[in-house]
Amino acid sequence: MAAVEAETGLLTLESLPTDPLLLILSFVDYRDLINCCYVSRRLSQLSTHDPLWRRHCKKYWLISEEEKARKNQCWRSLFIDTYSDVGRYIDHYAAIKKAWDDLKKYLEPRCPRMVLSLKEGAREEDLDAVEAQIGCKLPDDYRCSYRIHNGQKLVVPGLLGSMALSNHYRSEDLLDVDTAAGGFQQRQGLKYCLPLTFCIHTGLSQYIAVEAAEGRNKNEVFYQCPDQMARNPAAIDMFIIGATFTDWFTSYVNNVVSGGFPIIRDQIFRYIHDPECVATTGDITVSVSTSFLPELSSVHPPHYFFTYRIRIEMSRDALPEKACQLDSRYWRITNAKGDVEEVQGPGVVGEFPIISPGRIYEYTSCTTFSTTSGYMEGYYTFHFLYFKDKVFNVAIPRFHMACPTFRVSIARLEMGPDEYEEMEEEAEEEEEEENDDSADMDESDESDADENESDEGEGEARRRRVFDVPIRRRRCSRLF
Repeated sequence: MAAVEAETGLLTLESLPTDPLLLILSFVDYRDLINCCYVSRRLSQLSTHDPLWRRHCKKYWLISEEEKARKNQCWRSLFIDTYSDVGRYIDHYAAIKKAWDDLKKYLEPRCPRMVLSLKEGAREEDLDAVEAQIGCKLPDDYRCSYRIHNGQKLVVPGLLGSMALSNHYRSEDLLDVDTAAGGFQQRQGLKYCLPLTFCIHTGLSQYIAVEAAEGRNKNEVFYQCPDQMARNPAAIDMFIIGATFTDWFTSYVNNVVSGGFPIIRDQIFRYIHDPECVATTGDITVSVSTSFLPELSSVHPPHYFFTYRIRIEMSRDALPEKACQLDSRYWRITNAKGDVEEVQGPGVVGEFPIISPGRIYEYTSCTTFSTTSGYMEGYYTFHFLYFKDKVFNVAIPRFHMACPTFRVSIARLEMGPDEYEEMEEEAEEEEEEENDDSADMDESDESDADENESDEGEGEARRRRVFDVPIRRRRCSRLF
């Protein structure tokens, strides 16, 4: 061979130095690295070089040096063994495994009971049996996640977040695959939809569409929203939460581990905080987080329910004489059409909190819009404890609220114009009757309803405005 090379002046693969070849192979994907075994004896030998497989083990399986030492295997063997177990999920495994690892690491010191409620991963044969039971293929990223953890026990609080108002509580558990299969839907309106979560208090579930049907895209994750104006029970609108299982799960985990979703009393509350929703007046800072509640909202009629959490904090460096007490609030509420409502009232949630240096006061309240989005802003009026006749206002930053992307039911889109007009007329007649029965109620769609009102009369009025007042049924100007 050397003589041939000397005669022709050409280099062959066998004559190339080992180090440059190994450097080249270090940039090759695992599929090509395996294929190198079939090219030549030299490449076959080089492709088994163990350090080449270290990168692939870390990239695709997130195998650490500690895990390798614990298993006492070489990198190549670790890659092959893991591939033989979960190789079909190689395009999803790293993202989902990282999400699970990050979530457990973050929750273990904060919500240990939640981590203990997680179940061991399901077996491949269990997932295959579920597919045979429902007659549909499960998305690969869904299967991948359930190989790591097969949901959780039905406990409170649930892994997928909570929400608490004065007379409403939600806590969503991640269903195990067998329970989810029992809730697989074949009925019109939710055909080929598999529940991902379940709230034992409200019956609320998030679903994943395992097949494209009824206007849904395959693998979409959504909250169902029955069309309250349609006579057809198959008319179910959808609030879209994620384009795929991976998108849905990883975005939720990112919000949790980044501190975006606060943990309060061992529960994850799905409030979203915009860093710009902060205003400082003197020594007092007000910040706001918001959340959309799909279970209390509807597309038809347009009624979008939001809750917001406000944090009022006085700087630790403030002088003691700056201690003050909140007297009243003023809100300016604007919907997407530019309609404005102004609301004033004493205190907040029936309380008149005292704010002193270093002290934090937080409360939760809610509002509704007849449009898909809107914003609120305003101010609190305080008086100093040591100078009671001296009052001042503290700005509440403008904060925006917008419902998720939604899609209307295909049953509604298929309605004829005569049927739609008849339904609208019936809805308007019902509205007139309800308005006659509730003439003493505030008719505004946008209401500043504070929870836990201690003053019985005012508290009851607020609860009626948010939860009991009949929802206006008006023609929807836009269908998605």
